[in-house]
Amino acid sequence: MDRVMKKLALERAVVVFTLSSCCMCHTVTRLMANQGVNSLEMERALLKILGGRGPPALAFFIGGRLGGGTNKIMSLHLGGELVPMLRKAGALRL
Repeated sequence: MDRVMKKLALERAVVVFTLSSCCMCHTVTRLMANQGVNSLEMERALLKILGGRGPPALAFFIGGRLGGGTNKIMSLHLGGELVPMLRKAGALRL
């Protein structure tokens, strides 16, 4: 599973592992869409990682690097750091 996650993260500018039942995951995916990012969302993979149970969670990769979870992405956005990261990864036009 780790190899698959890393491969996906390297192939796409933005990969988001989400759960559709998580309101914060929805918020982050809407934030990405509003920024113009076409992210790859992987719910089934996250459910497998969590063993089909567990708390709602989100993990995102930008430019092949693990960015963290919901708190981190919202912090980056509020601090004005998210858009430059997305541009550097090629997820946004310059």
